[in-house]
Amino acid sequence: MNRAERAWILYDVGNSAFATTIMAAVLPVYFSRVASEGLDPAMATSNWGYANTLAMALTAFAAPVLGAFADAGSGRKKLLGGFAFAGALFTAALFGAGPGDWVLAAALYVLARIAFASSVVLYDSLLPHVAPPEDYDTVSSRGFAFGYLGGGILLALQVLVISYPGWLGIPDTTWATRIVFLTTGLWWAAFTVPILRQVHEHGPADPTVATLGTFRRVAEAFRRLRRTFRELRRYREAFKFLVAFWLYNDGIGTIVVMAAAFGAEIGLDRTQLILAILLVQFLGFPFAILFGRLAKRIGTRNAILVGLVGYTILCGFAWFVHTERDFFLMAIGVSMFQGGCQALSRSLFASMIPLDRSSEFFGFYDVSSKFASIIGPALLATVARFTGESRYGVIALILLFLGGIAVLTRVDLHKARAEAGHQ
Repeated sequence: MNRAERAWILYDVGNSAFATTIMAAVLPVYFSRVASEGLDPAMATSNWGYANTLAMALTAFAAPVLGAFADAGSGRKKLLGGFAFAGALFTAALFGAGPGDWVLAAALYVLARIAFASSVVLYDSLLPHVAPPEDYDTVSSRGFAFGYLGGGILLALQVLVISYPGWLGIPDTTWATRIVFLTTGLWWAAFTVPILRQVHEHGPADPTVATLGTFRRVAEAFRRLRRTFRELRRYREAFKFLVAFWLYNDGIGTIVVMAAAFGAEIGLDRTQLILAILLVQFLGFPFAILFGRLAKRIGTRNAILVGLVGYTILCGFAWFVHTERDFFLMAIGVSMFQGGCQALSRSLFASMIPLDRSSEFFGFYDVSSKFASIIGPALLATVARFTGESRYGVIALILLFLGGIAVLTRVDLHKARAEAGHQ
């Protein structure tokens, strides 16, 4: 593995801290219990939901334009650095959000999450620039694997700081949590430096575009975007894959964002939920590596299908989840398939798109993953409301996985790579 590949992987270690600490484990609880002090709990939950919806909507619609803009001027790495450092700064600034400062906390979170999502579009698009096609699966899988490990190690240390603030002379858990936000931002920024120094991207199809001013580059980005919409019929197999990804990633994303609520419903407390998150993080490391090796043996698509069948079985198992032990068994199952499916989906898509338009296409890929945060939770919530049981909603997610499997098996991989000019 060369320096560029290692540097690319290290960025996943950095930004995974934001996903783990800020999006999943620490900030949601802090926002509800501290930043929203004085508000009704239902209002606090509603505000958190609106903040996530706003961030998701803005990034979903901006991602393709951002990708086209980056491709137009060969500025993927510079833009990634700008968004990463901005996101790290907004994350560290959460240190200033004390009791009752829910507006400040929500605003900083929205800005940080937009920066995070934008940097991920550019980060994913650099995969074809750091590794040869035969290594896409291995490098992408290692990115997810070390991201799980890095995010898990940092979260474990942060949980100790929050649980035992006196060890470091910190007054209380509130101040400890605010310091955790500061360290998360610093961690993200530190692991951004290697990718900026070691990765070298290929130039744009038209080098003269890089000399245009900002406004003309934006106009060029929209022109390229319109062209891509018109030319989608030329990349029918890649588009077909995006439909499959939209379906099954909807199921994966729903399990991720609704797991804590499901665990709370069966009686798990905050400590148990954080332990479950840590379990997924640490076990996700070896399983993501194993999926990369599995792809070498049976093919990338077949390895993804193995993971999707596993997810389908997990959704059926949800019916039998009633205790802490059952929930942790399900967490182990999620750790087995989550990173592998997402890493190999990224590498498979990278093999289907033209190199000089990787950011633009990964912008559409990112849109698929953002809109995948809409249907699944709505399906689960609707079924749960009518049945009175969340487990019915989880079982309903089987439809999304089966739909994704059905479409994915119909993607002609050889034709997709030929359409992208890789053959």
